[in-house]
Amino acid sequence: DGTDSPRPAARYAPGVLAPVVTALSCAVLAAATGLRPELAVWLLLAPVAVLLATIDRRVHRLPDRLTLPAAGAVAVLLGAAALLPEHGGSWLSALLGGAALGGFYFVLFLINPNGMGFGDVKLALSLGMALGWYGWAVVFAGGFAGFLLGAAYGFGLMVLRRAGRKTGIPFGPFMITGALLGMLLGALAA
Repeated sequence: DGTDSPRPAARYAPGVLAPVVTALSCAVLAAATGLRPELAVWLLLAPVAVLLATIDRRVHRLPDRLTLPAAGAVAVLLGAAALLPEHGGSWLSALLGGAALGGFYFVLFLINPNGMGFGDVKLALSLGMALGWYGWAVVFAGGFAGFLLGAAYGFGLMVLRRAGRKTGIPFGPFMITGALLGMLLGALAA
């Protein structure tokens, strides 16, 4: 069209850092999990999580095209992992963790729809299942870590005077990072 503006699809494309973060996340998850069956689920989930974090950081959205299939895939894949010997978690605990974290985010969305997006609610389903695989302590640790990281980031922006109390920040990257930390603790303890 003769303009220098980027195409809309370019907003969603991962940058150079995304593949590096994906590879590091997979390596850390593999080291913590070992050869247990759930490692296959984590290795499939990690690239989707990095893509979701990248999209949310850029456009403040978590698309249904990724969040909803991810939730279904995590449920099915963890169910399959639970059927294999030497797994380190519980499928029922995973499903309950997804329902609990998703429900918690849904309540936050109902309280303040401008502060918590519905994409975060849908993302919480799959993250809650991943955390729940290792038990309730991991759900709480991973969920709390996401809030702590998001609050630290928001506070830092306010201190630097780059944001105010009502400035919206993409919360998905912090949810995902908190979940990764929780999963690492859970995998190491399993």
